Amino acid sequence: MNFTEIERKFLVENTDFISQSYKSTVIIQAYLNSDPLRTVRVRIKGEKSYLTIKGKSEDGISRFEWEKEIPLSEAHALLPLCEPFPIEKTRYEVLVGQSLWEVDVFHGKNQGLILAEIELKDTEATFEKPDWIGKEVTAEACYYNSYLSKHPYNEWKSSKNTQKG
Repeated sequence: MNFTEIERKFLVENTDFISQSYKSTVIIQAYLNSDPLRTVRVRIKGEKSYLTIKGKSEDGISRFEWEKEIPLSEAHALLPLCEPFPIEKTRYEVLVGQSLWEVDVFHGKNQGLILAEIELKDTEATFEKPDWIGKEVTAEACYYNSYLSKHPYNEWKSSKNTQKG
């Protein structure tokens, strides 16, 4: 059993991916623990739910991940114990060549943010980038879901715009 997750994350330039997607799922997730050394997440993804533990990433690309499916009723029972704020998003799945891209369109306090992720077999794997992919943000902690749950995109985006102006 492999417990290492290897993924790269990118900003998305436009919504062309929606017409290219073959599946979309609403996701609600929240954190029982958002410490960067060990995050513990509850996720409701469509009609399924999961408990996930992730370790700290040393290189920004790979890290320990353990995930177990749990009953939906248990996920709903755990959500009130979680830290503020839950992440709400719609995930679109898009095949590009031989690669699966997961594109998250955020809602709620993170409205306006769109991120794409691709999971890889190893850190040196090559892949085709679709034309809607923008800047790579793989190692930028402000784009981690655990960070967004404590510091919603609309808050830090507004403060960055204010600082620039």
